[in-house]
Amino acid sequence: MSQRLLKTGLAIAISTLSIHSLASGFALNEQSISGMGTSFAGRSSSADDASTVFGNPAGMARLKRDEIYAGAAAIHARSDIRQPHASVGPLSLSGSNDGDMVPTTGVPMGYYVKPLDDKVAFGLGIYVPFGLMTDYERNFQGRYYADKSYVRVITIQPTLSYRFNDKLSVGFGPTFNHIEGELSSSLLNPLSPGSNDGKVRVRGDDTAVGFNVGVLYEFSPATRVGLTYHSRVKYQLDGDTRVSGSGALAGLAGKYDASLDLTTPESVDFSVTHELTDALTLHAGSTWTRWSRFQEIRVENDSTTLPANLSTITEEQNWHDTWAHALGLSYRLNPQWTLRTGLAVDQSPINNTNRSPRIPSGDRTIFSLGAGWSPTQDLTVDLAYSYLQEESVNVAHQSPTRGDYRARYRNSAHGFGAALSYRF
Repeated sequence: MSQRLLKTGLAIAISTLSIHSLASGFALNEQSISGMGTSFAGRSSSADDASTVFGNPAGMARLKRDEIYAGAAAIHARSDIRQPHASVGPLSLSGSNDGDMVPTTGVPMGYYVKPLDDKVAFGLGIYVPFGLMTDYERNFQGRYYADKSYVRVITIQPTLSYRFNDKLSVGFGPTFNHIEGELSSSLLNPLSPGSNDGKVRVRGDDTAVGFNVGVLYEFSPATRVGLTYHSRVKYQLDGDTRVSGSGALAGLAGKYDASLDLTTPESVDFSVTHELTDALTLHAGSTWTRWSRFQEIRVENDSTTLPANLSTITEEQNWHDTWAHALGLSYRLNPQWTLRTGLAVDQSPINNTNRSPRIPSGDRTIFSLGAGWSPTQDLTVDLAYSYLQEESVNVAHQSPTRGDYRARYRNSAHGFGAALSYRF
């Protein structure tokens, strides 16, 4: 029994780390506040400020002066958790389902662009492409599947762009990505389910290199299209798993070295920006993400500290590729004010069988509003608000070592963003 429980605990904790680092049910889009105002429609074709370092590095060719861009978004998420039917397994679990498990989280970003001459520009970006912080209440009914989770990826991207002529520009930048995470779940006491629980906690981190490349083509001063490729990034997370418990679980207590290979998927963003009039601009775009790379989790544990049958743990995930589509408008009210709005739909990569309380997400619809205020030609303040609503999804898991947990989740989130651009 003890080896079986330990295997379950390690699999839950470490596999959860990889899931969260991929998207955690919410792939972070908040790398630009101006883009947030249009639901990121036109992300690879707008190139209006230095945040184009991420959106499309080729867009730096459109910026004529040095520019510093600094901003942050605050995300407040909420889950409404209901039980569509009672637990029926041999270990039906008791506890609460408050749904208040996502604290308000800040997502910072910063960019710098410097035109070197009429053709070449240099840029530098620091942003957070993936991240999550969740913390269920202490008596959460699904605590044996999920408890507390913290994962963050920070990316630094130096970038160069080259303008061939008045129509065609390209850009390229390597990305240096650092991932870190800490996750925990409760461990079921086999002799007294629901009391004297144990705890499984895992920590790990790694740094890996990827790249972003983009192309921008301007058919006319009023119409341009952009294509951006964000590469896959291969990580090998090294860390440790700690198991604690008393009574029947005391024999499991200890610290174990663990590692896993993880590849975050590549994505392709295509968008169009078209000025309908001198004041009104249309933005449209689609993003494809290759989540199908994530078919299984294979955890390699230190064979000197674990029994041979636990040296490799495999769990199926079977994620699928996704599409996101967005449509937005920006309206130049006067030389000082620009108003923005947008609507986006975004598929979830998670299938119904493998969905867990860690990642209880479904397809999303996002509505956004934004504004840009330029009191001078050198300074712009961008503000944005987004509301995200997910479809209702079911979570249904039954295990002899983790109990039976079944619930319906309906997730929503509010996003608030502010940024400052200074040109000199």
